[in-house]
Amino acid sequence: MSKSINQRVDELPTNNITIFSLRSLDFVLPGEWENLVGWDNSIRTITGESDDSLIQLVSDRALALYNDKSQGYQTALWLYDTIDSAGSALGTAAMANKVGEKVPLLGFLNKLTPKADKAQTIDLTLKLVVEIVAFCKINGIPGDSIGDFVKSLGDYSGESLMRMAALVCFDGLIPLGPDFVEAVGERLGMLSPSELEDNQEFKKIKDEIPGKNAEHKLGFMGESFESVRGWMSDFVTSHELTPQKVSNRLQSFIEFSDDRLDYLAAFLDMSTDYYRHTGVQTLARRLIERSLAEI
Repeated sequence: MSKSINQRVDELPTNNITIFSLRSLDFVLPGEWENLVGWDNSIRTITGESDDSLIQLVSDRALALYNDKSQGYQTALWLYDTIDSAGSALGTAAMANKVGEKVPLLGFLNKLTPKADKAQTIDLTLKLVVEIVAFCKINGIPGDSIGDFVKSLGDYSGESLMRMAALVCFDGLIPLGPDFVEAVGERLGMLSPSELEDNQEFKKIKDEIPGKNAEHKLGFMGESFESVRGWMSDFVTSHELTPQKVSNRLQSFIEFSDDRLDYLAAFLDMSTDYYRHTGVQTLARRLIERSLAEI
């Protein structure tokens, strides 16, 4: 890693399309997510402490833990980074000066290519697998501990819960429709190991997915999704979520027609990095909490 966790937290943006998109989901999780940025600010906020000497001790211990390669923190952050790197820099380059304005999406349609349903299915499932493996790395447990992850999911909060909400809304509901859970399950069941091996996202992170070959890794992906599909369905039902409800909130800063949700999904994929952003925040929180407890 070229940058340590304190640098990554200090460099988190406070106002871009990712932030706008996540804030649009406040109607789902009111007040759940705070865009916590700045390393020193994060330590003070998470610990509730104000003593400078204690803040320094927590910081030093957190950085030592992160830099210890026998721990899984660096790998977890690499996974968050890598799963978000498949998109383009469209949002950063072409729209940097449009943040805060109501951006008309239609003008960008010729630059967007909506993913096929199969590719979208793989994308959603790989993000879920990254969530599980990163959780295991952060907590120092075997990377195939799906059961431990599912148990912890009920306690998810803050940026971690917002990341899962964004996965459901931005990678599930908008591109695949209200029945995305059933659709993903069906398509995963029809996916072959060779089709998975052709996927560029899979190629980047395959070494961190449990399984000795593509067939076994595909099996782990299927098991991961099956373990969480109940939670996803309950999340959608309990919050009465629909593609239209989510897209209506996004229309506060993006102009588009409701019959082009596939293009909206492509736009979000290319112009946001919510996994990376909230992943940095999750990792910082876990390091700070562990460091305070050890001190």
